[in-house]
Amino acid sequence: MASIFIVEDNQAIISEIKTELSKWQYQVKTVTDWQNVAGEIQESGADLVLFDITLPSFDGFYWIQEVRKQSQVPIIVISAADIDSNVMHAVAAGADDYLMKPFSMTVLVAKVQALLRRNQQTGDSDQLEWAGNRLNVLTNELTNDRGTAQLTPTEGAMLAVLIHNCDRTVSKEKLLEWLWQGGKYLNENTLNVNISRLRAKLDTIGLKAALRTERGVGYRLVTDYD
Repeated sequence: MASIFIVEDNQAIISEIKTELSKWQYQVKTVTDWQNVAGEIQESGADLVLFDITLPSFDGFYWIQEVRKQSQVPIIVISAADIDSNVMHAVAAGADDYLMKPFSMTVLVAKVQALLRRNQQTGDSDQLEWAGNRLNVLTNELTNDRGTAQLTPTEGAMLAVLIHNCDRTVSKEKLLEWLWQGGKYLNENTLNVNISRLRAKLDTIGLKAALRTERGVGYRLVTDYD
């Protein structure tokens, strides 16, 4: 049974989410100490975290960054703030997806299920390789002779798709279909920001030119990038 940790201070919203997730047999945990949000998430062993932005102590952006220092647990941001102005900040901080209040419980459950399922799909091997680079699909660590880049679950999943299609262009539609149930519940900004964040991490280990943008079509991971 998967465990969901809710970082939200509105008790009415917590109750509604908890009731809905319980119908799907998810265990739900919430914050008890607003000065130790990241610590409680780590101790809970949660499989996914739902994060509000406006919180009693530090804001959600701060706590997401703190969580990312010690965990790659999937994160969905839920916020009343305008999605276009905040999605870049939220995803840059380490979130995997974004949902704007007020939202449908059906959409929330769909996002939770998709992210949990994607995080559990590891294929036939724990390691994927291309051109001397190795991706551990369990830990989302990308390594080569220049170092190691720690990816989030979403970044790791995107890279896995691109590796499986190495030297072939993968359309945005195909990425959305594989990662987020056809993009039915996804703002495309989330995909764009995740691609930008993935590219930045590739750059840290000398792979800046390995991920190409095919303008108006999609993305291509190449073997010849030197």
